[in-house]
Amino acid sequence: MDVKEIMNEIGTKAKAASAFLAFSSSKRKHTALNAAADAVWARRAEIIAANAKDMEFGRNKDLSDAMMDRLMLDEDRVKGIVNGLRSVADSPDPVGAVTADWDMPSGLNIRRVRTPLGVIGVIYESRPNVTADAGGLCLKAGNASILRGGSESFYSSSVIHSCLVDGLKTAGLPEASIQLVPTRDREAVSEMLTMTDCIDVIVPRGGKGLVGLVQREARVPVFAHLEGIVHVYVDADADLEKARAVVLNAKTRRTGICGSAECLLIDRAFYAKHGAPFVNDLVTAGVEVRVGEGLADISGTTPATDVDWGNEYLDMIIAVKLVDGVDGAINHIGTYSSNHTDAILTENDATAERFFQRVDSAILMRNASTQFADGGEFGMGAEIGIATGKMHARGPVGAEQLTSFKYLVVGDGTTRP
Repeated sequence: MDVKEIMNEIGTKAKAASAFLAFSSSKRKHTALNAAADAVWARRAEIIAANAKDMEFGRNKDLSDAMMDRLMLDEDRVKGIVNGLRSVADSPDPVGAVTADWDMPSGLNIRRVRTPLGVIGVIYESRPNVTADAGGLCLKAGNASILRGGSESFYSSSVIHSCLVDGLKTAGLPEASIQLVPTRDREAVSEMLTMTDCIDVIVPRGGKGLVGLVQREARVPVFAHLEGIVHVYVDADADLEKARAVVLNAKTRRTGICGSAECLLIDRAFYAKHGAPFVNDLVTAGVEVRVGEGLADISGTTPATDVDWGNEYLDMIIAVKLVDGVDGAINHIGTYSSNHTDAILTENDATAERFFQRVDSAILMRNASTQFADGGEFGMGAEIGIATGKMHARGPVGAEQLTSFKYLVVGDGTTRP
């Protein structure tokens, strides 16, 4: 198999498909996405059987429990894929939306309107649902997509992609609108990163190793999604019961996702008054709690070391530290955060506002679990990932973030003096 030749063919087809999609109607895209959802549900047994092969492959590679959880599909998760596709289908079409409209003294009318990016390459690990999320979102935004899933999810992703193609056929859209790289060969990734003639942007979704590789080697522009080093800060004015509920959920609901809490910061004033019963809750739930100075007397915990600050565990492990008020939390987060998602638990509006102003992360939350750091939970239908950079897209990358814009300028025989 000549990978370079394969990728060149995929890129050429994607470029042609993107030109067609740029002016395809909202109705056609809506039809394609709903038909794809129908196909996923109708073929759920086939998807789950393919996933069993992937799970066996993952076990043979000694994937971590967190990675295996990301990889696994059951009927409930397949239903989630279906719901995600339908949600994207029903969301507003961003293409053609007017974001600004103004008149100039010269007599010109100027409109800024959303337009597709073109061809989007998505490189991701483990999670086969990303095949549907990425393909669906790119299509909604009028983009062709080239999807390179992880080797672990090869079989699951192949069947899900086939369902997406079923949807494209039903709607009369080019089958090359959503393409899946048909090989596990890593050379395909290297090729994608240099396909400047065909691919307009690369979106990596995976661990630090993958994203770092893409950022180092890509000649195509990149929407970066780095680690989810997520902090939850319990302020002196936090409500105890809210804190217990949020902390436990933020860590344990699903440990393998990027919104999972990795570091818990506790105001010394809160600890002096209430202790830290949420730490006991974590220990009881089976979390390995690594504590900093002043917390070693909490039963069931182990001492933290320097490497525990700024660590993305993606596992039943959390680091806990006492800090001196909100400024102590802000300083710690500024040092160790990956600018993904950070949360404050407080009933004090002024303190919350200070935290929101001074922490520079893509998503900031108050009195809510960081597990909500998800495009679907933001009403976007789905997401390709959480962009932690500051150029073009930041935070959950949904259909709207997969567009650019152009200016439409209208005159009436208008000339410039």
